[in-house]
Amino acid sequence: MADVRRTKLLIIGSGPAGYTAAVYGARAMLAPILVEGLQPGGQLTITTDVENWPGETAIMGPDLMTKMRAQAEHVGTELVSDIIASVDLSRRPFVAVADSGTVFEADTLVIATGASARWLGLDSETRLRGRGVSACATCDGFFFRGKHVAVVGGGNTAVEEALFLTKFASKVTLIHRRSELRADKTNQARLFANPKVEMVWNATVSDVIGGDGVTGIVLTDTVTGATRPIDVDGLFVAIGHDPATSLFKEQIAMDDEGYILTAPDSTATSVPGVFAAGDVKDKLYRQAVTAAGMGCMAALEAERLLAHGADAHVREAA
Repeated sequence: MADVRRTKLLIIGSGPAGYTAAVYGARAMLAPILVEGLQPGGQLTITTDVENWPGETAIMGPDLMTKMRAQAEHVGTELVSDIIASVDLSRRPFVAVADSGTVFEADTLVIATGASARWLGLDSETRLRGRGVSACATCDGFFFRGKHVAVVGGGNTAVEEALFLTKFASKVTLIHRRSELRADKTNQARLFANPKVEMVWNATVSDVIGGDGVTGIVLTDTVTGATRPIDVDGLFVAIGHDPATSLFKEQIAMDDEGYILTAPDSTATSVPGVFAAGDVKDKLYRQAVTAAGMGCMAALEAERLLAHGADAHVREAA
């Protein structure tokens, strides 16, 4: 017989959004249950130095998440090391079934499953991730002051990452596998006008060179197949992110890329009682501090819904 657990607030996901929702939910006496998922702590567990978290001059990503987890547990959150395999949002209480067979019934639900960067799929890229290979210029650009860095991609994200990196790097090489960018014309004009940017067309990165850190990359020409190395101090992969929303497809409103839609100035989704926080709904900022802020919002909105009902404050998501 399956173990059935009932809670006022169920949180799926354990990054900054999930843990912050847990802290606020516990302080509101909702006795939240948080299911940590496959990667407890989320993307910050594979991040080295974090220098943009308020109150911390510098902290390792895993250490920050350990602190957040401990705080959530300290205030009364029940942390469950399991993975949610299926959910039913068609009725309340909502039902979530874990890999272990445990069934969670929840009056409200916070989705904080995050998103993951798309990578090139190279062994060397994986080995040097966090040691010169990154998928977040906003997070790591500061560490490349006066350095030469490369960016891979051709859309708005890649162009914006490249432009952001010109604030720190001495040179930014943008590598695209085609002969023209997909980014909008305004972004392209800004990019081409920047003297720090060099374009490499019709090329892919086939290897990342380095021991303790990145020292170069190998480019493969997509037309001729020829390869050549170039010296760089860092590689930023900007080929997109994938929100972890497959569990909720056909049950909740999402955009064309799979990000959960929420009401303006709210974390409320198209399903009353279900809230989304962090990278699972945010493809613009994707920062730990903004995810934590949304986690706070989600818990407070869940508390108000339980106290006053859905019609009192929750607007339908667009």
